[in-house]
Amino acid sequence: MNRTTAYATTSALALPAQPTVPTREACGARPAPVVRDLRERGGHSPHGLLFGPRDLVVITGLPGSGKSTLMKRTVKGVRIDSQDTRDRWDARMPGFLPYALYRPVVRLAHYAGLRRALRAGEGVVVHDCGTQAWVRGWLTRAARRRGGTLHLLLLDVTPDTALEGQRERGRGVSRYAFLRHRRAASRLLRAVEKGRLPAGCDSAILLDRPAANALRRIAFTG
Repeated sequence: MNRTTAYATTSALALPAQPTVPTREACGARPAPVVRDLRERGGHSPHGLLFGPRDLVVITGLPGSGKSTLMKRTVKGVRIDSQDTRDRWDARMPGFLPYALYRPVVRLAHYAGLRRALRAGEGVVVHDCGTQAWVRGWLTRAARRRGGTLHLLLLDVTPDTALEGQRERGRGVSRYAFLRHRRAASRLLRAVEKGRLPAGCDSAILLDRPAANALRRIAFTG
């Protein structure tokens, strides 16, 4: 497999790439995952993240943590965000119709768009709420088939910050759903901090709010 890696850039400077894969990988062993922690740098963190041309990037975090905002600001290429799909369907539906009634259609449309993007073979940035493990499995298989790598970008913000983000956008999730997301996000964060990434992920980048705000570009080489 042609294994690719992620680069963090400030101006034209590239940080050191993933260490060379040891010889034992030729016998089927996988290299250790790479975790880059960009938190607590006071905003003095990379302005750009570059990935391989066939890589997949999953952005995850609590509802209201700023995933969609980050994607809209930094991704000029292909991005698949369930919020974009919902917004398109909201614009079509009568205002009095509750979202819960057409939520299944929105989800189908979102996953159909993701499938089309994956089949195109280009680098893709995908919004992930953090609770759908089967989606990450799907992305892992897709990355392997296309000869790319699956990367995880994890937005680490406090629950209060995430709730404030929901209030600012005028849309939130139920208390039950938020607690479920919070538990899943906490488990994932603890695991990544210990170097244990979800199955299939070869690298993870941890971002706090200042680091996310400093980013101006998420792109793919080639």
